[in-house]
Amino acid sequence: MSVLGVYGIEHVSSILYYGLHTMQHRGQEGCGMVCVDADGNMKRHRGIGLVSEVFKEQHISAMDGKIGIGHVLYTGADARGVDNLQPLYFHHGSGDFALAHNGNVVNSKVLTDILERKGSLFHSHSDAELLAHLIKKDDPDEPRIFSIIEALKQMEGAFAFLIMTKNRLYACRDKYGFHPLSIGKIDDGYVVSSETCAFDTIGAEFVRDIAPGEIVTIDKKGIRSSFYSDDCRCKMCAMEYIYFARPDSDIEGCNVHAYRKESGRRLFHEAPADADIVVGVPDSSLSAAQGYSEASGMPYEMGLIKNKYVGRTFIQPSQSLREKGVRMKLSPVRSIVNGKRVVLVDDSIVRGTTSRRIVGMLREAGATEVHVRIASPTMTHPCFYGVDTSTLEELMLARMNIEDACKAIGADSLAFLSYEATLKSASGRSDMCLACFDGKYPTPLYEHIEDVNK
Repeated sequence: MSVLGVYGIEHVSSILYYGLHTMQHRGQEGCGMVCVDADGNMKRHRGIGLVSEVFKEQHISAMDGKIGIGHVLYTGADARGVDNLQPLYFHHGSGDFALAHNGNVVNSKVLTDILERKGSLFHSHSDAELLAHLIKKDDPDEPRIFSIIEALKQMEGAFAFLIMTKNRLYACRDKYGFHPLSIGKIDDGYVVSSETCAFDTIGAEFVRDIAPGEIVTIDKKGIRSSFYSDDCRCKMCAMEYIYFARPDSDIEGCNVHAYRKESGRRLFHEAPADADIVVGVPDSSLSAAQGYSEASGMPYEMGLIKNKYVGRTFIQPSQSLREKGVRMKLSPVRSIVNGKRVVLVDDSIVRGTTSRRIVGMLREAGATEVHVRIASPTMTHPCFYGVDTSTLEELMLARMNIEDACKAIGADSLAFLSYEATLKSASGRSDMCLACFDGKYPTPLYEHIEDVNK
């Protein structure tokens, strides 16, 4: 998922469209936007599908204004459907507001049960709706920021929220800083985005990252900052660097392409292979493959071609679709790999299905050996912070050792990047969340604790 907010800029719907299109890689199930028109009315359009499919010219022209928020959706199989499409829009006596979020609140079930016992009714599985119920405003004269702070204090986990009223935008980041959220500027207006790559597309200048635990208020007075917690840490999700973010994004001062390339270099030094060519799995592994190639002296070749019109299999909502989508998505280049010993560099192994099919395709195309190198550690624990791996049963390396996994995917050898190299590849970082690799969860897990022990 990703969020995008715009304040004080003309043609806001067009800016949201291009910005969301740039972050389409973070979710392809659905999208939406809410804009405030010149009369202070909120207008929303959302739908299932890609940004280019959901938004047509008539939708963009009908929603124009100077304030708006947008969202692209990626969910698990249990949270699909129109009701979960964001932004969500709420009517309230103190003023209408809209909400969008990225991430996952780990105590959502606990909070939902409490609210339902008090009479709240939920229409979706979205954490954005949960936050809306938690934002209480008993005193109409009290600034909304106080109710937002009290609501966020009750939530635990990984989240980035955008809250929009008819004249104000709030951007909130969890106290651990699991997912990126940055501020950009266009003339006298501001943009808030899950990834900085959107800034380049819409012509915004990067201003700064929103800090863990920070709530940024943007209105006609400019930018103001508040914090909802005194216990803030920098535990950026390692998978943001490894997989989720676009290579042209910067995450807290570190370029994603530079990180992946450095991880590829370190991967070679830790796990060299005697081969002829290096091939990366498009798209997120290409930078790591280039780094591995440079460090090894072996040529980097485009041995796999990606069909640009098929979504990423990792974030398709069901296992059956993942399996069917691999051959449609990737094609080996027979003339490149035929008769060659191939080092295949990928960003991670989750379920193992994709790795097994890619290795098989390379062998069918004539590769004499396939040595798989993974630019991350073994994924052995489920993630509850936004990565679609919520049970141990889904994780190949939680069920078998590296030798058995190598046999299962049909490779000649298999090796992974170390924890230390994963952290050191991010220039200037001393810490990040590696919970899916080492099981050290930064937050309490509440009802999810049973999933860790299964």
